[in-house]
Amino acid sequence: PMSRFNQITACLATLLVAAGAASAADKKLMHCFTYTAIETATAADWEAFYKATDALPGKVSGLTAVWYGKLARPLNQFNPNRTTGEVTRLVRQYGVCMEFKDQDALKAYESDPAHTAWVSAYEKVRVPHTLTFDILPPK
Repeated sequence: PMSRFNQITACLATLLVAAGAASAADKKLMHCFTYTAIETATAADWEAFYKATDALPGKVSGLTAVWYGKLARPLNQFNPNRTTGEVTRLVRQYGVCMEFKDQDALKAYESDPAHTAWVSAYEKVRVPHTLTFDILPPK
């Protein structure tokens, strides 16, 4: 059996490691967006999008994980036209979230060739424009 000193030492070591991991995680950023699907997108278009999206974390430095799929509850986005006063509605049925190690990684992603290649697959399944937001870690 472990001595009381060894138990306390092991506990403190575990806490220090956990604290270090938590402080490293504090810098992470979640980049999310919702979009409206193109009704005429084919099964092949969707499969190419899934494949390209799954490959991103292995191709983009600082992109640690990606989630995507149909939204449990679609979002309505209302867009007023300032000139005509007409209001249009877009229903956002799908979403993507990408976890980056920090804000610098997200900034670098924007000009990464892998992002450019991914966009060509993404554009075949979504109506132009998205509702995009970034979630910062708690301070």
